[in-house]
Amino acid sequence: MTRLRLQPVMHGMAGLLFLFNVIGAYKMKEPNWLIVALFMIMSLASITFPFMMRRIRKFGEANSLLRTLQAFTLLSGSLYFLSHMQPVVGGTLLLAGLGMAYIGYAEYRILQPAFVRIDEHGITLPTLFSTRHIRWNEMNNVVLRNDLFTLDFRNNRLLQLEVLDEISPLQAADMNTFFQQRTN
Repeated sequence: MTRLRLQPVMHGMAGLLFLFNVIGAYKMKEPNWLIVALFMIMSLASITFPFMMRRIRKFGEANSLLRTLQAFTLLSGSLYFLSHMQPVVGGTLLLAGLGMAYIGYAEYRILQPAFVRIDEHGITLPTLFSTRHIRWNEMNNVVLRNDLFTLDFRNNRLLQLEVLDEISPLQAADMNTFFQQRTN
């Protein structure tokens, strides 16, 4: 929950966007009441979801489902407005739908458990689309201390990752010894 602090704001902004689409679809010469109802339902769902987030047990699944529905609704709304000769609104909704799909995928990946793999060849870190393998010869120093995993690169970059698992002081000392052997 702490990794996505602006997530309720994003759901609220999506809800406001759906409310604006309700106004746009409602004010047409011949409004499509199904589209108006779809936008209204998605608006209410998007605005109320942040208030219900803490009560949901399977938060990641519920968030992914809502983001998928938001992206689908924006993309279908884009087709609706494009078919009614409103290319600016349709194009904007197309971009918003693609952006919402990307945000949904990024949140899905962020909410997945992240594991760092350490072996004889190097360290493998999870990234948004794949993994990144860092060889030991690219490192100055690697240290595990006080629930922080610190990677000091040779090109003067520093990366610190929070360790969520409980690691005993003996295990941490063994890991630090292994890191020292590999980086020297």
